[in-house]
Amino acid sequence: MGYLDQLITTDTSAIKSKKGFICDMDGVIYHGNKLLDGVPEFLDWLNKEGKNFLFLTNSSERSPSELSAKLKRLGLDISSDHFYTSALATASFLASQCPGGSAYVIGEPGLVYALYEAGISMNDYNPDYVVIGESRSYNFEKIEIAIRLVNKGARLIGTNTDLTGPIENGIAPACRALISPIELATQREAYFVGKPNPLIMRSAMKKLGTHRADTVVVGDRMDTDILSGVQTEIDTVLVLSGVTGEKELREKAYRPTYILNGVGDIPR
Repeated sequence: MGYLDQLITTDTSAIKSKKGFICDMDGVIYHGNKLLDGVPEFLDWLNKEGKNFLFLTNSSERSPSELSAKLKRLGLDISSDHFYTSALATASFLASQCPGGSAYVIGEPGLVYALYEAGISMNDYNPDYVVIGESRSYNFEKIEIAIRLVNKGARLIGTNTDLTGPIENGIAPACRALISPIELATQREAYFVGKPNPLIMRSAMKKLGTHRADTVVVGDRMDTDILSGVQTEIDTVLVLSGVTGEKELREKAYRPTYILNGVGDIPR
């Protein structure tokens, strides 16, 4: 029996007793446009048991309605109110810190829309913030603009600390990788709003309406999903369907409460 096999939880009754489930998406529900094994069974179980659940993703690219539409294309019918993103958390944070402020944004429509909805305007001259999220239009010109604005006094914000994200054919660079050149060139440290920041976890529990003792975090990443649960004292479920393997489990000083092969193991 291998190291990981020894750690896998065989009795999921304690997980099943929880009232609230905060679930990551990439590496837990899907890889790119591929639905993972056991996901439909897991969602059927959540609904049949009357569990409160929220999909909490560090990805800032899509809005809740877009995420709902994506899962519908994959055969899952879940309303948009079950989704919360690092883009929404970032917009909420900036609105509370600087109401009516402005930002220069490198990111996809999900992030831009969230900021607009929170009253943050777009500004590439003298913004209060430079905000970086995942983006397929990332280029050298935008990096240069961001560096100039940060050096002029704009505060640097990252939507999340993910270095990479899983896709169908491997991994892709995520926010932490994309913001690093700006941090290095300006010698300014970005503030990250998404997981594992306790801010986003408290917002998620508020949306769920559950106490931390009755809630569980389900994710595939030790450095975001599991750490966010540890830092907010919420039980955690690490699924091995994403990016975490034996090496990272051995290296980290903290441990998940439970380890499963995938979310389909919960109702089985």
